[in-house]
Amino acid sequence: MKLLVVGSGGREHALAWKLAQSPRVQLVYVAPGNGGTAQDDRLLNIGITDPNALADFVEKEQIAFTLVGPEQPLAAGIVNIFRARGLKIFGPTKEAAQLESSKDFAKAFMKRHAIPTAEYETFSDVAAAHAYIDAKGAPIVIKADGLAAGKGVVVAQTLDEAHHAVDMMLSDNKLGDAGARVVIEEFLSGEEASFIVMVDGINVLALASSQDHKRLLDGDQGPNTGGMGAYSPAPIVTPQLHARVMREIILPTVRGMEKEGIRFTGFLYAGLMIDAQGNPKTLEFNCRMGDPETQPIMARLKGDFSKVVEQAIAGTLDTVELEWDRRTALGVVLAAHNYPEAPRKGDFISGIPVETADAVTFHAGTALADGKLTTTGGRVLCVVGLADSVRSAQSVAYEAINHISFDGMQYRRDIGYRAANRKHGQG
Repeated sequence: MKLLVVGSGGREHALAWKLAQSPRVQLVYVAPGNGGTAQDDRLLNIGITDPNALADFVEKEQIAFTLVGPEQPLAAGIVNIFRARGLKIFGPTKEAAQLESSKDFAKAFMKRHAIPTAEYETFSDVAAAHAYIDAKGAPIVIKADGLAAGKGVVVAQTLDEAHHAVDMMLSDNKLGDAGARVVIEEFLSGEEASFIVMVDGINVLALASSQDHKRLLDGDQGPNTGGMGAYSPAPIVTPQLHARVMREIILPTVRGMEKEGIRFTGFLYAGLMIDAQGNPKTLEFNCRMGDPETQPIMARLKGDFSKVVEQAIAGTLDTVELEWDRRTALGVVLAAHNYPEAPRKGDFISGIPVETADAVTFHAGTALADGKLTTTGGRVLCVVGLADSVRSAQSVAYEAINHISFDGMQYRRDIGYRAANRKHGQG
């Protein structure tokens, strides 16, 4: 059968790569794809991004099902369009995707359903927002209400930073419509984890635990990014915490959406903050798999992923059991010069090692032209190493990185440091 993956990033490369491993799958189309998907014989890039044109393509090519990677097509209603035409697609509807596309919707929803999260208020009035910040003090978190490609969250350590963030979003309109309203919420301290599940409307299937690194520089310093690396499993997600997150956050979210007449299907990602006492709170929801968490998760997943997605579309996830590689998978993002502010494009990439059983490189911001690979975006590659421990997986990933080069290449050298410093943990 033939499949379609929508998107162009590292997440989509990893999803298409995993789907293509199935003996039942003859070809995976990727729309629009990247330089890595262009180099894989089992994958084929297509230059279509319009949802209606993609639906036409799916009908013409008799594609078995479509998997959506990024948030923008979901927020634009690609699932609604496909379903209206009787086409099989895995992802949330436009209405369900509001859990990600509107921070205000998500926070109000969590309040209604008693899902643990930070205290907050929503503002469109600049003066009121500034007054609230002065009343609450710093540190404090300012979030653009809408989708801002990972740039809509400012964790302000000082009042000046907080006021500047409000002005940037509300007064200066730097984020456009995404920043027409802001959510201001209390700062939560602790350790973050990514909790990603598949939902078929009723049944929930948890994927392997993972943790990503948002800050640009070693030791979690520097500006926030879309993610500089990730690993799976995340030792902080103990069996007890896993059960608690399912009970207190994930299942109430799925049931709450259903009660409100918005049945949720697709990947649901809860970004968690776990405090020193082990209590989880929800930082945010994404209605898709995380990037770069997808890359190590897919590297660990065993079996036929195409069958899992089929069951999810059919509403029978309760019959699925996932099998995971016992090893740790650790992915390190290689970013372009001057990422995240204004990443440079057009640098030539060389030295990417051949895929092995314990190392694979997923592409994100790359393009292939005349046989040459160049950078096209901020996060360029994600190199994943697999090994029996976090430290060994670090060694495998960083050894592979030693072969890769492009001008201005930057990456963190401490991905997985928290897990490596823990004595115990499981996945």
